[in-house]
Amino acid sequence: MNHAFWLDTWQAGRIGFHEGRPNSYLTRHGDWLAGCHRILVPLCGKSDDLTYLAGRGHDVVGVELVEDAVRQFFAEHDTTPVVTSRDGFSIYSAGAITILAGDFFVTTRALVGDIDGIYDRAALVALPPELRARYVPHLRALAPHATRELLVSIEYPDGGYEGPPFSVAEAEVRAAYADAEVQLVDEAPEPRGRAGGKMIERCYAIRLPHAG
Repeated sequence: MNHAFWLDTWQAGRIGFHEGRPNSYLTRHGDWLAGCHRILVPLCGKSDDLTYLAGRGHDVVGVELVEDAVRQFFAEHDTTPVVTSRDGFSIYSAGAITILAGDFFVTTRALVGDIDGIYDRAALVALPPELRARYVPHLRALAPHATRELLVSIEYPDGGYEGPPFSVAEAEVRAAYADAEVQLVDEAPEPRGRAGGKMIERCYAIRLPHAG
């Protein structure tokens, strides 16, 4: 990952991707993750989706590169986390929420623990093509026993916008999850009107094959 880019983005406050409320696709389709005890949220930032998922009874494990974003999450929720260090990561924990501060691509199964569900709103689309090719295999390796994923992606015409967020076509999503059942459950124009109003958000409910 481009560490300098994301550190600068947070330091400069260019965080338009932070919604400040639970994502609408998650609130409409979060039942897809019902029954999943421990949910992995990659590249989570300081998303309010973490508290929404925890409020629905899930244990939540986020991974975020920028440690200041992790600190902001707990400060904005008036929570003092327990902070420990392991394998180069700072681990912030409070109640049902744990956030690992460090590079997603060096995160290990030992760090995230047993995962049976995945929620991705802003991770896949935050990555350029060369990193997306690595992202899904690593995500699946971290959570081999996950059976369900809720994925929110973005698509827009070539040249219509300079990401992130990057455009991820439906065909790319289906190819990345070729061994899974991928269902497009919702879509709508991106509300900020970027890419000349041609940016589309799509929400997928993915049933993952159990690794056994």
